Amino acid sequence: MSERTEAELDEKHRARMQRRKQVVDDRIRQAQDERGLLLVLTGPGKGKSSSGFGMVARALGHDMRVGIVQFIKGRFSTGEEAFFRRQENMDYHVMGEGFTWETQDRQQDIRAAEAAWDKARAMLTDPAYDLLLFDELNIVLKYRYLDLDQVLDDLAARPAMQHVVVTGRNAPPALIDLADTVTEMKVNKHAFQAGVKAQKGVEL
Repeated sequence: MSERTEAELDEKHRARMQRRKQVVDDRIRQAQDERGLLLVLTGPGKGKSSSGFGMVARALGHDMRVGIVQFIKGRFSTGEEAFFRRQENMDYHVMGEGFTWETQDRQQDIRAAEAAWDKARAMLTDPAYDLLLFDELNIVLKYRYLDLDQVLDDLAARPAMQHVVVTGRNAPPALIDLADTVTEMKVNKHAFQAGVKAQKGVEL
């Protein structure tokens, strides 16, 4: 490729990035609202909880107060629990009895979900919390362990500046409609499908 062609490509790139910058800057200027957001992380792919805990770390870095309620999970310790329990400005509650195929007891799972939502509801009424993570809430909603309308009402009635992150597969359509930001993660490949067990630092 000639020197002149490289220069032309550089100039074309510069012009394109200038146009792109103008578009982005205009959108940033127009986005002036500031309020608490409801974010839903769903889909069959890996990374929903990991993304939620990434936002928790970000919030703690800004000295925000964070609350976590974990549904379903509870039978084994995880790296995120061990780490975040040591942080200031943090309330961490593991409220599950284990995965549904492990418990095999619907009434037990319902009681655990209701106790966890009682804890979550208390946080949703407290403006001292800046960000809440309800990990695997979508799973208990899918199995109808909680009343969906009540959950939606509680989420909608939270303090105006409070952010909430909800994770888990199969987010119900009504929750997606209520949410401000929804990300659906898909699977391209997963090591478990090749016989690799869950490992510390990656899944645990």
